Amino acid sequence: MIIGRLLMRFLLVPLGGGVAICVATLFVMVAQWNRMSELTANDYSGLASFFVMVPVLAVGSGVMLWPATLGAVLAEIFAIRSWMYHASNGGLSAAVSLVSIGGFEKNYGLSNAPLIAVGAGIVAGFAYWLVAGWSAGFWKPVFAQPQAATPLPASAAIAPAAIAPPKAENEIAGDGRPKDGVAPLASDTAISDSTIR
Repeated sequence: MIIGRLLMRFLLVPLGGGVAICVATLFVMVAQWNRMSELTANDYSGLASFFVMVPVLAVGSGVMLWPATLGAVLAEIFAIRSWMYHASNGGLSAAVSLVSIGGFEKNYGLSNAPLIAVGAGIVAGFAYWLVAGWSAGFWKPVFAQPQAATPLPASAAIAPAAIAPPKAENEIAGDGRPKDGVAPLASDTAISDSTIR
């Protein structure tokens, strides 16, 4: 079972990473649509946009999401399946990449918009969660049956018959007559009779 899940994870995790890169690329293309149309204004056929800009953006998105690999490995080790974890992992990865490659200081083509890059990372992390993150962890089954609670041992359980009601004042004195309409128990009268004699 564990080996089968491990092999499944080796297929799903790269697939989820590829989907995350594609979604981040589409996010950047839509968010920077005016900038993209300026760069490809002379291309009437659209081939340059498809064969040049899309691969360049995909490689850029892949490089920016590279630190998210560490978060995905941690999610697999500890079986973290939260969508918030994976979305924040993608956003944090994009922010770390921007700082480390100097995207805030340098004014390259599409890296001058840090909010768009972090948004692309968040969307990519959510896309990764939809494909592979919701079932993270090769050792923990996804649809596990909840374990039944173990019953308490008989010595720890308190029997309801062992708890006696409080005695009235005249029963403690031993006259055996009930007070407030409550009849005494047979064991109480035996004890009170034996203590009187």
